[in-house]
Amino acid sequence: MCFSLVNKYNVAGPRYTSYPTVPYWNEALFSIKQWKQTLIQAFNESNTSEGISLYIHLPFCESLCTFCGCNKRITKRHEVETPYIKAVLKEWSLYCKLFDQKPMIKELHLGGGTPTFFSPENLTLLIHGIKQKATLADDYEFSFEGHPNNTTKTHLQTLFDLGFKRVSFGVQDYNPIVQKAIHRLQPFENVKRVTEQARSIGYTSIGHDIIFGLPFQTEAHVEETIKKTKQLLPDRIAFYSYAHVPWIKGNGQRGFKDSDLPAPSIKQNQYQLGKTLLAEAGYHDIGMDHFALKTDALYTASKSETMHRNFMGYTASKTKAMIGLGVSSISDSWYAFAQNVKTLEDYYQLLDNNTIPVFRGHILSKEDLIIRQHILNLMCHFKTSWMANGLYFEDVPEVILKLQEMQNDGLLKIELNQIFITEKGKPFVRNICMAFDLLLQRNKPETQLFSMTI
Repeated sequence: MCFSLVNKYNVAGPRYTSYPTVPYWNEALFSIKQWKQTLIQAFNESNTSEGISLYIHLPFCESLCTFCGCNKRITKRHEVETPYIKAVLKEWSLYCKLFDQKPMIKELHLGGGTPTFFSPENLTLLIHGIKQKATLADDYEFSFEGHPNNTTKTHLQTLFDLGFKRVSFGVQDYNPIVQKAIHRLQPFENVKRVTEQARSIGYTSIGHDIIFGLPFQTEAHVEETIKKTKQLLPDRIAFYSYAHVPWIKGNGQRGFKDSDLPAPSIKQNQYQLGKTLLAEAGYHDIGMDHFALKTDALYTASKSETMHRNFMGYTASKTKAMIGLGVSSISDSWYAFAQNVKTLEDYYQLLDNNTIPVFRGHILSKEDLIIRQHILNLMCHFKTSWMANGLYFEDVPEVILKLQEMQNDGLLKIELNQIFITEKGKPFVRNICMAFDLLLQRNKPETQLFSMTI
């Protein structure tokens, strides 16, 4: 890739798991009452047809990984498991009381933190408690994130028996120098063990997460990591750029110096090398930083243009309502976003008072909904159009002007009332989305809010 393009477009920008992005939420106009109303509206519009999604945040980890930007609580005390599960089920109960019928679950994902910090027995209590107040869609999908070092065969079998058919394992990089820098020491043998166990049990989709741009990481490290990954041939791979945001995550991302990170041009070389190696192994580029074999549901969804993107990342299908349970979780009613409190202490206290533990959110305006759809189209399908379906907005001419230079650089094509991102432009999809981000354009941040796009 041309280094001049990397230098030109390597700016701070959102990853667009939502629009508006969290720093641009209008918290002053948000209320929990409005949030409940929009959620009930979305539920009534879609529960019987498509169901809802659940994201459950399990925040505990036994050790701190310094590359991680997630909300977590570091502890080796496993007695924290039971009270947390009781609190999550209490929150689920409060949500279920809003509805006049049982929720139908289409998707459920356990994220973290480290979900496999919890014992198989406690995970069973959690999922049984969720299921008791719900029905399951015919094509439901349960998935979870597993840590290769502590995911046991009993974890895998127990969750499979509970309905989980998809699992993703955090690999990051196999080089011991890089692993030491990010405080994530896990040998290839551990990843091989859990991958093969999951496959033998019957999981239909196994994913590996690989990161480029880590401290001390070189192209040779990326090549070796993907070479080993090809031996296991997971069904899908998230191959994404390390997001260095120490101003948000505090000491968690200060275990190394900025000078230990590869330069933007080297990061881009790492990405291009990885993308080439993955293509040679049969993986298809299906979205920003995501790759899948033809046999995986995410590949099928990308081809049928049913793939969706939300706070859980890319999913094979869309539900209008997504409820986030657990500390710091974000919920989405399509018409509004709501985020839970970020500390365990506040979370427990609010639930003890029978209060849904939301502390901030955003009610989407008509303009927000239109821009949200354009950004979703670009992130999921690498194209968008404002010809029909109410997707025209008055700032379209200004957006086209902003996109003109990207078209001159070969990153996209503007045709009539639509744009198409080229193969050359795919690594710059975040930059292209930023041209549509009216809130960002109208109120440029004075300090850095987001990670760099390259």
